[in-house]
Amino acid sequence: MNQPITPEESLQRIRIVLSRPSHPGNIGAAARAMKTMGLSRLYLVNPKSFPDPEADARATGAVDVLHAAAVCATLDEALAGTIHAVAVSARRRDLGPQPQPARDGVANLLGFAQQGEVALVFGNETTGLSNDEVQRCQSAVTIPTAPDFSSLNLGAAVQLLCYEARMTALAAPAVLGDPKVTPFTSPLATLDEAEGFYAHLETVMVESGFMDPAKPKRLLPKLRRLFGRAGLEKDEVNILRGILTATQLAEKRQKNR
Repeated sequence: MNQPITPEESLQRIRIVLSRPSHPGNIGAAARAMKTMGLSRLYLVNPKSFPDPEADARATGAVDVLHAAAVCATLDEALAGTIHAVAVSARRRDLGPQPQPARDGVANLLGFAQQGEVALVFGNETTGLSNDEVQRCQSAVTIPTAPDFSSLNLGAAVQLLCYEARMTALAAPAVLGDPKVTPFTSPLATLDEAEGFYAHLETVMVESGFMDPAKPKRLLPKLRRLFGRAGLEKDEVNILRGILTATQLAEKRQKNR
């Protein structure tokens, strides 16, 4: 079992991921919001304008966080190596993880941070996160705004989530849940490992005729939600992929007879 880490160490394991931000000022505001709460790891997915003087101006006192930001081409790249990602979304969706209140979701995230890298994922200012982006995350949170006016600036949303993260980290271990470690537990699978499994699973489902790629319906998103709830471990991914490989070999032998 991993030794407990300090509150500041747990905050340094949180990536703030902004997907497709369109206003450079919001990127700067997010950097400043992060630094005030002890977070420093900013990831930008396809920003419309970055670097940008407006971002620097809005990041007063936190230009170091801004200049150290990782710019990524895809969300998968930004989440590479993480073991748990939380989508921040105001919209309810038919598929994808069931959203939790922000405070509960952040406490859950910090529990995972005891074991490895984690992320809070924010969407574009106008359209938010796409369904595909939400399905890349294992859980989701929503900020409980007033029902008649739920519009929240991106920088303000980052500030609120970073505040919740800091308050929860400082309250640990009273607030953080028990990670339910058993004698047979292995480290949690990273997003890269889980995505490799999903791609392998899709291939086998198509090859076996279980799924028609022209009419996949909601099969893949439902399976993502199922395995996302399970919190796959590295050993479990290896076992599942081993089963898939054995299935492929058996089908190949059958065809060669």
